[in-house]
Amino acid sequence: MRSYRKSLELFERARHALAGGVSSQFRASEQPYPLFYARAEGTRVWDEDGNESLDFTLSQGPLILGHSNPTVLSAVATALSVGQLYAGQHLAELELAEALKRVIPCAELVRFCVSGSEAVQAALRLARAHTKKPAIIKFEGHYHGWLDSVAFNVNSPARPSSPDFEECEPIPWTTGMAPGLEKHLIILPWNDLDAVRKAFQKRGGEIAAIITEPIMCNNGCILPKPGFLEGLRELCDQYGAVLIFDEIITGFRVSLGGAQAYFKVSPDLAIFGKAMGSGFPISAIVGRQRIMKLLETGETIVAGTMNAQNASIAAALATVAQLEAGPEDTYARLYELAQLLRGALKEAATLYGHQILIQGLGPVFHVGFTLVSEVSDYNLTHSYDKIKYAQFCLNMREKGIRLIPRGLWYLSTAHTVEDVARCAQAARASFEEMEFASKSQ
Repeated sequence: MRSYRKSLELFERARHALAGGVSSQFRASEQPYPLFYARAEGTRVWDEDGNESLDFTLSQGPLILGHSNPTVLSAVATALSVGQLYAGQHLAELELAEALKRVIPCAELVRFCVSGSEAVQAALRLARAHTKKPAIIKFEGHYHGWLDSVAFNVNSPARPSSPDFEECEPIPWTTGMAPGLEKHLIILPWNDLDAVRKAFQKRGGEIAAIITEPIMCNNGCILPKPGFLEGLRELCDQYGAVLIFDEIITGFRVSLGGAQAYFKVSPDLAIFGKAMGSGFPISAIVGRQRIMKLLETGETIVAGTMNAQNASIAAALATVAQLEAGPEDTYARLYELAQLLRGALKEAATLYGHQILIQGLGPVFHVGFTLVSEVSDYNLTHSYDKIKYAQFCLNMREKGIRLIPRGLWYLSTAHTVEDVARCAQAARASFEEMEFASKSQ
């Protein structure tokens, strides 16, 4: 058994200084308790007790190039040697915006922010200003940041299935949200184009935008059904609404141009972050000039003191440059590694009598214990045995593999075939232990 004594001591100390002992609620679910980390490099992280772990969390997704990528860190060091923040424009900011225009299909103009949550709010504000309509369609199970205006039905309870079902009851994600925020939200089941069509038929005159993850990464990593994204595009065109892709996870990960490039469906606005900055805080809203021009005139305001600060811009520019230098080879290798890992996990689970479902696209996918053969919407994610998966994560932790408790896996360009083999070996041992435990009960 690994020892986490020092992490436990630090966590107990942290609870007297940090609310809950953490700075983000998602970190509170780490097993056996929130660990403290000392350093990271490539595909490895080391905690304060000296335990080395092979990492498939990639810090919840940003580290597309792995931990401590030397090119990124060198670029950041160079940028910081001449200043941290100018409160004015700088050349690297312009170069990054030009790079995003070059690789992202819908990016005619760019505005940088710090976090995905605020970039989402910028997109919604632009959509409402452009259409002069108030309502937004979002989908149950989709996460678009923690701010109140979109924090509904993120992890809501299962609902009865019905062929006549149209709209979801708005369910706040957290306490402390002001009443009435749901007034201009229309919450629908994802992958149900008929439900979206009915919503437009009933309320098309008030719908400003649809916001969606092009792949439902935050809950089950569910791919869009054939024709679904295309159908959203057509409905937005028909009713004069803005189509927004939240590509915080999919951006630069499923392809250089994001999911919109992979699926060949261009939104009007899109939000990028995470992988773009290789662990440095940055996001971007990109989109069509006819909408983004509202920012040019100042008619619609998106501001921020820390926007486009030197270190984050340098990190993003270095990241995009590395991915752009050889995207076909880079992404082909990522997809091959992902296929190898997914196959090894499935084989190991089957060997020891566990039924798992693996869904996703290339280097981002979800693993869960379930008896169903496909999960195509949020309601079906309730079929996953989350307690069993938590035990699997804990077993893997003891064998030196770090995973995200909600089932999402990430691969980076730093991962190797040897890393996949090590993970597969740990998975076989973990599945075997779980089989033995279930037989002993």
